[in-house]
Amino acid sequence: MSRKIRIGLIYGGKSGEHDVSLQTALAVMKAVDFTKYEITPFYISKKGEWRSGAPLLGPAESKEALTFSTDDAGAPASNALAPIFGGIQTKGDVAVSSITSAAAEDLGLDVVFPLLHGTFGEDGTIQGLLEMANIPYVGAGVLASAVGMDKVMMKKVFAQEGLPQCIFRHFTRTEWEKNRDYHLMELETAIGYPCFVKPANLGSSVGISKARNQEELIAAVAFAFQYDRKVIIEENIDAREIEVAVLGNDEPIASVVGEIVSSNEFYDYKAKYLDGKSAMIIPAEISQEVSDEVRALALRAFLAVDGSGLSRVDFFLGKIDQKIYINEINTMPGFTPFSMYPLLWQETGKPYKELLNDLIRLALERHAAKQNIQYSFDAE
Repeated sequence: MSRKIRIGLIYGGKSGEHDVSLQTALAVMKAVDFTKYEITPFYISKKGEWRSGAPLLGPAESKEALTFSTDDAGAPASNALAPIFGGIQTKGDVAVSSITSAAAEDLGLDVVFPLLHGTFGEDGTIQGLLEMANIPYVGAGVLASAVGMDKVMMKKVFAQEGLPQCIFRHFTRTEWEKNRDYHLMELETAIGYPCFVKPANLGSSVGISKARNQEELIAAVAFAFQYDRKVIIEENIDAREIEVAVLGNDEPIASVVGEIVSSNEFYDYKAKYLDGKSAMIIPAEISQEVSDEVRALALRAFLAVDGSGLSRVDFFLGKIDQKIYINEINTMPGFTPFSMYPLLWQETGKPYKELLNDLIRLALERHAAKQNIQYSFDAE
């Protein structure tokens, strides 16, 4: 009998989506097939402290188990802080002292599943660390992760690809402070009210506001700057919100199309995670023609950012003219059994456990293919 595949789950993190990451990790730990896999948890606290736990023999049942409850001194009560990836410090700020290609072997890991949402996880940072350590990992690489997190760069890539988008403008904090009157005039001329104001680098609808006039716009920009140095403003479209799940590497496939019916005026953090009143309609009640077009656009978006593993691609569908606008690509979408991404695949015929198996397989295949790439010249 072959041995189990050893998976390192990294979750938590310093972003505003820390708690969302814990929900995802708990769901994966409950659903994974422990006859096939061995799980080692790696928790990152909100302060950036790394903590590792002993390999799990069965499903984790509580959030407390995932965060390794601490004693009064701040040290884990039952799990000693251990070096991660051959030399990352586990106290205070994370710092790399040495990373070697033997890191995965030293840790006893075959593949890492970075279940991190938002900054310091979904933005290419953890992916870069894993690349340097030559450790296989699930999901998008450095480039796709970074582009998918930065809404400005993402929209520029989509524009180059010719994907239909709503009107948008963007600026940094410095540009806003130096030329606020100009940007206000530009926004009111090009976009008008109402409009949406967002931090350029964040997810889960954190920091987003809808502005109906100049006073609200100025306040919304100030609010968004609390989360990022760069802000993006988008036009308001009277549209339905539809989403597609993508799975694969160089030859991805798309799921059925789903629709989000928000309990709030727009699909903000409260509507997504707190009030439990938003509805998911799977499959979406749209024509086959629209469904086919949306799925094709989702695959184009995935390939445009050089995606791998998984992504959820979100669209707006005009309520009157049925025009399709791509909104964004999410390279590490919510992954509980009740999240849109797994539900879309369930409706397509791929249950949660099979989806986990596919993602791990895709990660190992992608890593194996990269081992044949020559990155430098042999001096001899």
